[in-house]
Amino acid sequence: MLLTLACGSLFFPGLFALCTWGLRRARPAWTGSDCVMISTRLVSSVQAVLATGSGIVIIRSCNDVITDRSLGETLVTSLLAVSSRQN
Repeated sequence: MLLTLACGSLFFPGLFALCTWGLRRARPAWTGSDCVMISTRLVSSVQAVLATGSGIVIIRSCNDVITDRSLGETLVTSLLAVSSRQN
């Protein structure tokens, strides 16, 4: 899980920087704010597509999305997580 967080923390800012750099080189007439705005929208679109894809994978892998639990999770571990959030 920590590796996924680290990869996402590098991937999305890197994608933004690459898009901004590429747009400034491809469209020199555009202002810096135009390049940043387009890059932001592109990164947001990529995040939306990846979130939709992961949601589809989760829905297709569960019989009942509301009551299914991940591997290794039991009612006790689920209740412990809830009680630790309340404290």
